[in-house]
Amino acid sequence: MEASYSYKNSNLLRMADIHKTATVHPEARIARDVEIGPYTIIGSNVEISGGTKIGPHVIIEGSTVIGKNNNIYHGAALGIKPDNQKDSIKGGLLIGDNNTIRENVTINSGTESKNTIIGSNNFIMAYCHIAYNSDLGDNIIISNAVNLGKEVVIEDKAVIAGISSIEDHVKIGKIAMVGAHSRISDDVPPYILVDGHQPMRVKVNVIGLRRNGFRPELRKKIKKIYKLVFRSGMARKTAIKAIEREVSAGQAGEEIEYFLDFLKNTEKNKNK
Repeated sequence: MEASYSYKNSNLLRMADIHKTATVHPEARIARDVEIGPYTIIGSNVEISGGTKIGPHVIIEGSTVIGKNNNIYHGAALGIKPDNQKDSIKGGLLIGDNNTIRENVTINSGTESKNTIIGSNNFIMAYCHIAYNSDLGDNIIISNAVNLGKEVVIEDKAVIAGISSIEDHVKIGKIAMVGAHSRISDDVPPYILVDGHQPMRVKVNVIGLRRNGFRPELRKKIKKIYKLVFRSGMARKTAIKAIEREVSAGQAGEEIEYFLDFLKNTEKNKNK
């Protein structure tokens, strides 16, 4: 970890609520109404926007930018060196607004020219790990002790239940749900619920669709696509072509077009 210095003799102490035992590099950019708890360490290339609260014993280092009104609980380690055991030029860590990051969460910085990205309004519970170059959208819930591998993509409003493992390069679509104790090695399409150590696509995530205002007729279309792609026994490409024949371009609606595009274009689905 890079060298850091106490703010206690600096006039900047009056600009932010920094505990006297915290160690903040003088080059760090800290907004006036940020709160920093006891024994927390902030590195030189860190930028923290207004309204963010940082608990005790937190480490924030690397090229890390944190937005407004985030709550970061004790023991979190953000922007830490990627665990790829390579001497590569690091990217950064970008965190949006209004996130809750609970106790002992660890998030790697990016590698090379890439960034690890956390969007806004996410709830990341205790003991989660997010590896380098991952990209999380908005309004995501990740329960306790979930591990994300490198370059994982999680789209908006997905839910990942506790003690699950998401392997490298996996993509999880919007409003998808992963059940507890699951091991995910393949992409999870949007709107789908998967569960298990050898996960199966159990059903459409109806609860998630209802919570997000999907109309009954739209839920019915999604269920039809799900059954054709995952329950008919047809090859993935054949099933998608059959769906496209039924739904002319531009008339399917944004949600259905997105669903089909995900099924066709994610890397782990291309050869199926």
